Amino acid sequence: QVTLHAGAELDAHRVNHYNLTLRAACPDEEEVEERLFVQVMAGQSLRCDAPFASVGRSQGAGGAGWWEPWVPAGTGFPRLCCAAGGDVVRVPADVAPRTPLYVVLPQPLGGLTVSGGWLTQGPTLQNQDTPLTLTRRGLVLAPASGFQPSKDTQTFRLEIEVMDPHGNNCSGAVTVEVLPSHRPGVTFLEPQRAVTVPAGIGPLEVVTQVHASGDNIRYAILAPAVPALFTINEVTGEIHSIRRLEVAHAHLLVRAYNALHPTDHATATLNITVQGTDWRAPSCSPAISVSQVSETVSPGSTLVTLRCTDPAGTEGRLRYALQGPPPSLARFCMEGPRLRVNTTLDYDSEAVAAMGFQFTATVVVTAGGQPPRSTHVPVLITLTPVNEFTPACPNGATFTVPETAAFGSIVGRVAGTDRDYPPESLEYSLEGGAGPTQPFSIDTRTGEIRVVGPLDSQRHKSYRLTVRLTDTHNDLDPSKRRSRLCDVAVRLQAVLNQAPVCTSEVQELRITAGLGSRQPVTRLACQGSPDSAALAYTITEGEERPSHSTTQPLTAVCVALSRPSHPGNEDGRFRLEGNTLFYLPHDLAEPRTFLLLVEVWGGPSAPRRSTVVALVVHVTPRSTPVPPSTTTRHTTLQKEPLVVTRTEAEWHPPAWFVAVLTVSSALLLATLGCTARSLLCR
Repeated sequence: QVTLHAGAELDAHRVNHYNLTLRAACPDEEEVEERLFVQVMAGQSLRCDAPFASVGRSQGAGGAGWWEPWVPAGTGFPRLCCAAGGDVVRVPADVAPRTPLYVVLPQPLGGLTVSGGWLTQGPTLQNQDTPLTLTRRGLVLAPASGFQPSKDTQTFRLEIEVMDPHGNNCSGAVTVEVLPSHRPGVTFLEPQRAVTVPAGIGPLEVVTQVHASGDNIRYAILAPAVPALFTINEVTGEIHSIRRLEVAHAHLLVRAYNALHPTDHATATLNITVQGTDWRAPSCSPAISVSQVSETVSPGSTLVTLRCTDPAGTEGRLRYALQGPPPSLARFCMEGPRLRVNTTLDYDSEAVAAMGFQFTATVVVTAGGQPPRSTHVPVLITLTPVNEFTPACPNGATFTVPETAAFGSIVGRVAGTDRDYPPESLEYSLEGGAGPTQPFSIDTRTGEIRVVGPLDSQRHKSYRLTVRLTDTHNDLDPSKRRSRLCDVAVRLQAVLNQAPVCTSEVQELRITAGLGSRQPVTRLACQGSPDSAALAYTITEGEERPSHSTTQPLTAVCVALSRPSHPGNEDGRFRLEGNTLFYLPHDLAEPRTFLLLVEVWGGPSAPRRSTVVALVVHVTPRSTPVPPSTTTRHTTLQKEPLVVTRTEAEWHPPAWFVAVLTVSSALLLATLGCTARSLLCR
């Protein structure tokens, strides 16, 4: 019983149609489904609309109420509008039983009755035994057993009268034309079949299956009338065993029919032989296949040949199939018992590297019979590399470096490439090695070129280096390597206003104070770059040295550290005029030693590059017995190269290592504590 919800409000101007689907099922039976169509009409007095009411008129008192006839949605039946003598509906002859064909919906929904009868001809009620059905709600249904198949069109006419409790009524007519069906009949694909199954099949197991074409197919066993060994699924056509099968022979007559039109049916004969068999699966050698194949192997090559035997003696009927992930199935295939390479293999790809250069698959060997017996042979194939390609040089390997580049400065990086996998497996070497004529070195792993010697743009404008690229780890045989020589050009960039070069950067002088306004001490011998301006000289005398001046000689540094006992030019006793140092006589009671630092630079360029000359001047008063005055001794301290090598070992463990070490230590302490406690308890 379907009722209107208590809180529902119907409004025909907003929603005037509802389509309800009802499902019902009894235990152990299939579910059935029906549809209910609800039409909401405006609240008016009774009236029948055209074309349904084209044969009658509304009678009785009341306003302009109405009845609306309609074809249920989803049936697909055409409704012929405005046909003479009422409404007309055309349906196929194979429509399902009790399918709604037409409905007349009253407004309001309750309190109305529908009466009528079916006619094959004439305007009056006749032939009450017609197959169509009219419900009290005005629903026209197809016959309970469906329409009878016919080559001609069948016509049925129904005149319907509707009356409400107030006596208002209206009438109309519906003509149902049943068209011949063009649906193909039920047909078995194999009218006769012979099936052989092994003995020992348990109850309710699938033995075989029959197939028939048509609509709404159902299956049934006609003979034997009381099956003793087999039963059939009426929907799928699967034949099941009723009990455990022994050696026997059965003859089944199976019918397939249209559930909506049982007269449309076909039969098939099924001969089932139950015979004894060996249940053992085929045995194969090798049981597991592990092989290694080069990436240059030719397509069609055989990797492994399986030797399989069937205990039942049906080796000739063994079937071989390869199963596995798509990458394996795309590269390998089975040809009988032989596993072959299906296409070109490529080791040098990221996709193969992601698989670990290994392919897995399974060869399924199946023997005939019912049910089939099979054996699975796992297959593991490892792909090995071959050094196929020679390293390639970079395009335009030209670098520029200033001639003042410090030791270890990076000039550039030679980025060689190799199509073999892995890509970062090149080694770099410099032909001829580093030396005076080639003041460069190359990192064997990264290809970075560094400065390892003095550069002079006056002597060499550029250097042409020959770099050898050698691939490694690209072949299973480490001795199989490929190399290529690459030309690399390094251009020197001249730097203007280089630091002046002075002869005797550290000088020790001795003079005797004489008479007069000034006394020459020494002349500095310095030379700047050819394109620089005239050199400038100044006594720094305790001033902070410029940030871009050259490194002070080691002896001068040692002298500078002893300056508290050796005054400089605080009282202006010395003066520079050009590159000449003068001493201004002064009353000197005793011999004294002065330390002077003279800075020499060339031109006003920035940054300023300069050289510092250290002068140690010993001045002796004239009254002191000394050798003849103005005797100057130039002392040039011999400088030897000082190489300082300092290696610092430093290790910064990653965070995860610290965490693992901490947890491991805690677990070790806990274990030792538990062990000690158990020993003490004993």
